[in-house]
Amino acid sequence: MFTGIIEEIGEIVAFEREGAHARVTVHGPLSVSDASHGDSIAVNGMCLTVVDHTEAAFTAFVMGVSLETGALGDLRQGSRVNLERAAAVGDRLGGHIVQGHVDGTAVLLSVDAGSDWHVYRFSLNDDIAQFVARKGSIAVQGVSLTVSDLSEATASEPWFEVSLIPETLTATVLGELQPGDRVNIETDVFARHVARMLELNEAREETP
Repeated sequence: MFTGIIEEIGEIVAFEREGAHARVTVHGPLSVSDASHGDSIAVNGMCLTVVDHTEAAFTAFVMGVSLETGALGDLRQGSRVNLERAAAVGDRLGGHIVQGHVDGTAVLLSVDAGSDWHVYRFSLNDDIAQFVARKGSIAVQGVSLTVSDLSEATASEPWFEVSLIPETLTATVLGELQPGDRVNIETDVFARHVARMLELNEAREETP
């Protein structure tokens, strides 16, 4: 489990495709400062398992389904990424509960730069729109954020917005995004469970 509070910005040292899978090596001295084989580290919000590490970098495998679901396949050598180690029991929960299980991707549509914060508007796929609520939590590239605005439920091209303060823009890779860039999205785990319960109850009521 993670909290969506990014600990450091890492850099992709190598990204090698191996059939449907990939092997990625990431430079992140803080992330590997106490790492062991089998530990979990979130890379742009996607939970990866450490299979090898040095004093400054770690290597992990990215399964084919993860490449299909998220945006890690867009990474190349030199790409900068958000890194967060798994939360320890007893840590403060500064963001929200993030599992590192990416639901899908979104595309940055626009950036409205203000003096105090920047408003980022992202596309919203129909299959995850039901889990996104105004003032609710969402993880974008692994960063815990609050949905500041949302398109109407009947919108033909759904979107959501988040408002980013200067600290978030500099402490994460979100400040480097340009319109058209794809990002990993993880919706709130509680919203997913509620939606599933409602789905099951509706199915039972329809069963004769």
